[in-house]
Amino acid sequence: MTNADQLLAACTFPPAPSAVNLAVSGGPDSMGLLLLALLAGLEVTVHHVDHHARDDSGQDADFVADYCARAGLAFVRHDVAVEAGANFEARARAARRATLPAEALTGHTMDDLAETMVLNLLRGAGVDGLSPMVGDPTKPLTGLRRGDLHDFVAESGILARQDPTNLSSDFRRNRVRHELLALMNDVAQRDVVAILARSARVIHDDRRWLDEIAAPDAARALASIDCRELMTWPQARLRRWLRFHLTHDDGLGDDHPPSADEVERATEVVFGRARATELSGGRRLARSEQHLRLEGDSTTLTSHG
Repeated sequence: MTNADQLLAACTFPPAPSAVNLAVSGGPDSMGLLLLALLAGLEVTVHHVDHHARDDSGQDADFVADYCARAGLAFVRHDVAVEAGANFEARARAARRATLPAEALTGHTMDDLAETMVLNLLRGAGVDGLSPMVGDPTKPLTGLRRGDLHDFVAESGILARQDPTNLSSDFRRNRVRHELLALMNDVAQRDVVAILARSARVIHDDRRWLDEIAAPDAARALASIDCRELMTWPQARLRRWLRFHLTHDDGLGDDHPPSADEVERATEVVFGRARATELSGGRRLARSEQHLRLEGDSTTLTSHG
């Protein structure tokens, strides 16, 4: 039997009787979130977002609504239209963020943290991408393993909904979950999820320290520093400053730092070895009279400078 007290001890919920909003899809992760939030003595409002991405997605909403009605819980149903096609996951995530309260808690577990870390590593992420979800108050279950949470839900007598797309190899996350992490476990002869999660927390501590050190640099706008000064900076300092100022909003609610290749090309501009370079988001970084200038669609530029 799964020990509910042990699960609760590994959660990072706000103190009872705090009022919280929960994002509940009806799957075992989010139903586990709901059950544990109730055990923690929280006053919950349940939110369900129906993307209408599957013919039977309305049944998920009905399942959650019925559970809330029987349990006497406040329930809010959100209907959004996300058309099938390229970049569906990102667009669906953006739709959820636009619909749900900003502080809504989600059922992401330690396994989700590890999967995201690996996905970010495959994209060439630095310390920011290698410490996902750590310290995020909207992710109170990242100290729990997915299997333990699912067992707890099943032992509570709830037959949670199952999304068949979670098994599809069409999605990179699923391949990381079902193939890559299993292979890593086999090679390491141990459970790598816990190792990855521990590494993410260590990296997060380092990242916070770096952010403190880099704060005075970040406060200096992109166009304000003479390139001759930038050329005297250590490469690590220059790269971090460029990553900060060249981060852009993808229009779907996500901020994307520049790739390692983009940062290297931007460095070439700083040193005058290139006049300009093209960047993601339809932007262009140029150098003029010893100062940098970021050009492009203003809707893609952050407020970083």
